[in-house]
Amino acid sequence: MQLSTSQINYCMECGVCTGSCPVSSEVESFSPRQIIKRTLVDGDENFLASKDVWACLSCARCSDRCPVGINFHEFLRTYRQKAREVNNLPHESHHGVLQTLNLIQTRGVKQNKTDWAREAGRFKEQGDVYYFVGCLPFHDVVFRYLDLEVLDTARNALELLNGLDIEPVISNDERCCGHDAFWSGNIEVFKQLAAHNIEVIKASGAKTVLFTCPEGYHTFKEYYPQYFGELPFEVLHMSEYLAGELAGEDFPNQANGRKVTYHDPCRLGRFSGIYEQPRELIKMVPETELIEMQRNRENALCCGTSCWMECAMCSKGMQVERLEEALDSGAETLITA
Repeated sequence: MQLSTSQINYCMECGVCTGSCPVSSEVESFSPRQIIKRTLVDGDENFLASKDVWACLSCARCSDRCPVGINFHEFLRTYRQKAREVNNLPHESHHGVLQTLNLIQTRGVKQNKTDWAREAGRFKEQGDVYYFVGCLPFHDVVFRYLDLEVLDTARNALELLNGLDIEPVISNDERCCGHDAFWSGNIEVFKQLAAHNIEVIKASGAKTVLFTCPEGYHTFKEYYPQYFGELPFEVLHMSEYLAGELAGEDFPNQANGRKVTYHDPCRLGRFSGIYEQPRELIKMVPETELIEMQRNRENALCCGTSCWMECAMCSKGMQVERLEEALDSGAETLITA
């Protein structure tokens, strides 16, 4: 990614990025502006070997606020590819099991990812609508020790689609979307996963692909076309699709109404501009009051997690801050996409 001389000069006189960065608020030594100075002004040859290459969570808060349009998260991502070449690797969370699963999926692995769907509802192998489940079945296994029902997201999505008389395609053959490999600088793994997914979806005959995962949605929407050209199918987040399909519907009152608040995921909000559709869906639920947190939409605080790497006290500090903000809103339930 190339920056103009005027962008760099303005950057050196500014500082909005550092003041906006949630990592900078937890780690005083981290500064997006200083990284641009080190790389483009000072020519610091040691930068590629530093941990600052991996510290950014790519939440896009700095890029969203930059007065001269510097896409810092994309700028830093390109350096991650170069950092790998000098053997500077990120600290992988959960002992690297999720990165290992991604690597395994680039090979001829035989998967059985659809047992949950056979129990949850109706789906098929070919059709107009494809539900991209992504890594949820793998996460269900990895995080089972925490008693999390990770696949409930997928089960609920299938139930909603069946309620609209839609039997989506759900495939054993799809792979991880490649988001984590892409943002970790592992472009070859990303391209292998992406190329495979495109062929699987094309073979299904799908015209629309739905995602519950913001990372998968944005990766398909933004980066697949950059590397593979225009896609032969439409890409929609589930909130977009349902908000359109359910507009004007009248739902029965429920006795368990409650106060809720909504957290905007970085990939769905600042990256993709989807703010209102999830809120529209929440407001459709009778007896439910949506209370906004102090920071919402483009100003929302990042959840502190990115690509299953560099999960340290910085991330924990951000997570606690966001949870406290949710508590302060007075809501009983925190919802996210």
